[in-house]
Amino acid sequence: MYQSLYKKKLTTPENAVGLIHRKCNIAFAMAVGQPPALLKALADRARAGTFEQVDIYYMHAEAPANNTILSEDILHILRPHPAFMGAKERELAHSASGETRKVIFYEPNSFSQLPNYFRNYIPLDSFLVTVSPMDKAGFFTLGTNNDYSSTAARTCKNLIVEVNENMPRVFGESQIHVSEVAAIVENTVPLLSMAPRPPKPEDEIIGKQIATLIPDGATVQFGVGGVPDAVCSYLKDRNDMGIHSELLSPGMVDLVKQGNVTGVRKNINPRKHVFTLAFGDKDMYDFMDDNPSMESYPVDYVNNPTIIAKNDRVVSVNAIIEIDLFGQVNAEWLNHRQFGGPGGQNDFVRGAYMSKEGKSVSAFESTAAHGKVTKIVPQISGVVTDLRSDTQYVVTEYGAVNLKGLSSSERANQLIELAHPSFRDELKAAAKKMYLV
Repeated sequence: MYQSLYKKKLTTPENAVGLIHRKCNIAFAMAVGQPPALLKALADRARAGTFEQVDIYYMHAEAPANNTILSEDILHILRPHPAFMGAKERELAHSASGETRKVIFYEPNSFSQLPNYFRNYIPLDSFLVTVSPMDKAGFFTLGTNNDYSSTAARTCKNLIVEVNENMPRVFGESQIHVSEVAAIVENTVPLLSMAPRPPKPEDEIIGKQIATLIPDGATVQFGVGGVPDAVCSYLKDRNDMGIHSELLSPGMVDLVKQGNVTGVRKNINPRKHVFTLAFGDKDMYDFMDDNPSMESYPVDYVNNPTIIAKNDRVVSVNAIIEIDLFGQVNAEWLNHRQFGGPGGQNDFVRGAYMSKEGKSVSAFESTAAHGKVTKIVPQISGVVTDLRSDTQYVVTEYGAVNLKGLSSSERANQLIELAHPSFRDELKAAAKKMYLV
């Protein structure tokens, strides 16, 4: 029965995007969940002149979108509304062929809020997403990307799926039934992979310090980059850790394979490795496939601070761009421009601190631009991602400090000690001018 329904809805990418209205809002899945054949067909249709204006909402674009719909010649038709400014969006926002025109419409957000955007604020005509093959009961799964995809899939008028045999079949709340789908295309290509960057010496020092904060039985959340990878390498003697993380990465999966992560001490979703998006390599995707210990949930569940706090000993580790002497954190603003996005950082900063024996960690190398710029500044002049009242542990290659319970003066003095020695005198002078010390 379900196979006949599948065949009835199976079509070409060109016909599938033909369902999209001339003027409307649409969305597509982020990162690995981007559907390359559908995005190419969407760009081709825009160039054919059959759209009036289509506003496109998404979180994180990679090559499939960067090389198709994010092309300057069609940005007046397909208008990007990213919730995260990646390299491509920054390039387009700053070039626009030298013209003074707006081509990127950044959506300020917290990652956990995106599902509610699509429920209540951004009506979607269509949603485009890559899914795993259909099972005998008629269910696809969203594989690597639950995030906002599960909500967008069920709030849009037309759900258009691209079936890729390489997309892992994932448990949790990841299932989409064939009866919910408007059109199906098939396109089996390699999934996007993330090449790990070898940790720098500073990453190793920072990672080793953070690892000392993570006890047996901790439930962990790590972001991306050299520091989280380094942290994972120093956790090989830990027991019964759990995963409740926005991102599932190869380093975390290695801890599962090695037996360091079992999830047995988690209070919610015990023995399950919970995530909302996964980005790694083929080995990781193969390990995830049809593995009942791997569960994905919508981002408004995974990143909900009250849900995060239900587990004990949650340790959240995230990278930041800069911090000031008050403890305010900027993780998204650089050179007077939106550089990335807050993602789910503040969700986990708050959720981890609310957890019994929990810790949120802001980690970063103390300088940038080959040591010419300090990342510990007197006062942030741009966007504040984490309030000073939320910041807990701060770690650089020069040490770690817990800001909770410290006065403004104590905070400033402790943060100055985490700065590169060549900047400490000027930071002390600035702290005196601001009456912090």
